[in-house]
Amino acid sequence: MVQELDRRTFVKAAAAVGATLGLRPTLTVQAGNPQNYDTSRIINYNPDMEYRRCGRTGWMVSVVCLGGHWKRINRVVPGVFQGDSWLSAKLDMPEFEKNRYDVVTRCIERGINYIDACTREECIAYAKALKGRRDKMYLGFSWYQEEMRSLGSRWAKAKAEGKPLPPGWITKNLQQTLDKALQITGLEYVDLWRITLHEGSSRHGDDEMYEMCEALAWAKKTGKARFTGVSSHDRPHIKIWIEKAKEVLDVIVTPYTARTKVVQDEHGLWAAMQKLDVGWFGIKPYASGSIFKGDGIPGDPHLQEDNRIARLTLRYILQNPAITAPIPGMICVEQVDNAALAVKERRELDAAEKAELQRATDRMWANLPYHYQWLKNWEYI
Repeated sequence: MVQELDRRTFVKAAAAVGATLGLRPTLTVQAGNPQNYDTSRIINYNPDMEYRRCGRTGWMVSVVCLGGHWKRINRVVPGVFQGDSWLSAKLDMPEFEKNRYDVVTRCIERGINYIDACTREECIAYAKALKGRRDKMYLGFSWYQEEMRSLGSRWAKAKAEGKPLPPGWITKNLQQTLDKALQITGLEYVDLWRITLHEGSSRHGDDEMYEMCEALAWAKKTGKARFTGVSSHDRPHIKIWIEKAKEVLDVIVTPYTARTKVVQDEHGLWAAMQKLDVGWFGIKPYASGSIFKGDGIPGDPHLQEDNRIARLTLRYILQNPAITAPIPGMICVEQVDNAALAVKERRELDAAEKAELQRATDRMWANLPYHYQWLKNWEYI
């Protein structure tokens, strides 16, 4: 039976399953480091931040990280968008560059040590923002416009037309994409190449997935990526492939919102993540902003309430010890400060906080745009 777990019940359930399956315990260095762990290997360590081990990468990652998206940044950088999409941002606009540099700087100051860039535009912007301080942040990297979503569609179309593409075509194109991306961004390597799959990644046939895995293995062998993984919204498919491709799927990126609940299932995704020692980043913690009443920027009339909801969301998500970190997109330094503050607050929500978050997530589901309705599929994991 599906049921929502509070932190205490979840930890007990995780321990019971771990005893049965031999799951790897999650190493956590709490804010203030009360257990006196050796922090010398944590990059950009800050005693006010908390860190979790990111699976078999061995990285100790801040429990809140920077997601690559800058949706609604036009509210703080007027005129930055050239079209309707946030991806139309003028990357060379001085005000935009300063905004991204300042946000990354505040992340570094707060002890945040991972950025997840998943589009061509994000890779270019964050490579520039990190220039000269690469040692402070791990960089997740996906040039998604030329990765599996595009290649998989072309592969499937050719197959349907009876003109299948030659073996190795996907592998070769992915290799060329990474090489090109590194050249354009001026990077010698990426810390994590996490290829963006179709949201319903089961659309990719086994032949496509195996070719992708060949490209990931090549990237690790050549040193162009220290670790590799994928982004997917398809729970059953993720579980199948982290079991099939243990050598290359070091990290998985999936949705995880304030409405996501853990199911007591030793055969489920969260248990598989721990058993196989896979790092796990959660996208869309705020459901693309649908959980808020305003834009979360200074001067917004709903700012105080929205900041509180953001912190409740992060605290709620971090009750799950299996997840490495949520990765919210942040458009101003004040949002970084608020996220860092959430880490210092207690994990458990009291009755009033649970009720407040429930009302906010009810509003979130009601306000969810049609193209994000799939987030509701992540209410149970």
